[in-house]
Amino acid sequence: MQSKHDYSLFSKHFTSKQVFILVYVDDLVITGDDIEGIATIKQELHSAYTIKDLGLARYFLGIEISRTAFGTFLNQRKYILDIFHDAGLTAAKSAKFPLPQGLKLSVVTSPLLPNPAAYRQLVGQLLYLTLTRPDIFYVVQHLS
Repeated sequence: MQSKHDYSLFSKHFTSKQVFILVYVDDLVITGDDIEGIATIKQELHSAYTIKDLGLARYFLGIEISRTAFGTFLNQRKYILDIFHDAGLTAAKSAKFPLPQGLKLSVVTSPLLPNPAAYRQLVGQLLYLTLTRPDIFYVVQHLS
């Protein structure tokens, strides 16, 4: 069944368990709480198309996936380093607060950027980063 909220997300229910499939171009992430259901779906997909099972996901769309006894953790460390490199900020120092308190950005009083396309690209990258870093969401939305 296709999700009404995300058209690239599909779910299939087997009795009390379920399996989810996330599609991105020609890549699929198959997950759920039904190991037999996952195996069945993989087998059905392989009989209709030739698929390559890469095993447990470790990296997908810039998100690193790691599993421990405490659960599954997502991070975008490599993606952050790529953003720093692309923006020329590899030598930047961290700050306690991402924006000065009370900062007001305005097209009237703020100076225009020399390269607005680069700014838009950086903000777009930061928006994607908020998937695993909700702590920067307010600041990124403000800059957006």
